[in-house]
Formats: sequence, C-alpha cells, structure tokens
Amino acid sequence: MIKGIGVDIVDIDRMANIIEKRPRFLTRNFTADEILLFDDGKKHASIAGNFACKEAVSKVFGTGFTSFTLKDIEVLRDEAGKPYVNLYNGASDLCQLMGIDRIWVTITHEKHYAVAQAIGESEV
Repeated sequence: MIKGIGVDIVDIDRMANIIEKRPRFLTRNFTADEILLFDDGKKHASIAGNFACKEAVSKVFGTGFTSFTLKDIEVLRDEAGKPYVNLYNGASDLCQLMGIDRIWVTITHEKHYAVAQAIGESEV
C-alpha cells in the first residue's frame, strides 16, 4: 500500500552556486558516504540529484523537515547505480510511526535540472 509520494526538482547551476558561496553546505546537509559519491565526474548534478531526493522523501512524510534534518536522509547507490535511502534519527522514527516499510526512490538528470521521486510503501 502506498503511504506517501514526493517529487522535487533542483536547478543544477543554482546548486553549484550555493556550494561555491557556502562550502560548508555539503558537510551540513550530506553524510560522509554521500560526499564520497560526488567525486563521480558529475559532481554538481549528483549533489542536486541527492538534494532533490532528500526533499522528495520529506514530502512522502508530509511534514517537511520539522522533526529531522537533511542528514537524517542518506541517499546512496547500489552496485548497479540504483539510488536507495537510509534513514536515521527523526526520519527513521517518523517512517516507523507512519508504518512505512520501504521507500522507493529514483533520480534523473538533464542538462539543467535534477529530479527525484520517492514513494513510501507499507506491506499492509
């Protein structure tokens, strides 16, 4: 059963400007493992994609970032490059409270934008 859905879009150039002006943006909003992913040759597109994914996951909950932070949603890739999320702290608690057993995510990029979608699913 679908418990929530979210989508977000991020302008890649805008993300690049934010990172240039505020270097701490990365360490404040992304986990160490996520930051390692950003050395893939498509740095700004990857950062924008992960950021959009975090926003999409927050929309699954319908709460925004009221009881958790961006770092509580970690977006990584499996061996095939498919994105997946790990939840920590308040995001994990909220997921459990809502009865969400799995969050499906997808990320896509094009020249100027990164888009992500998330779906929260329960087994019941």
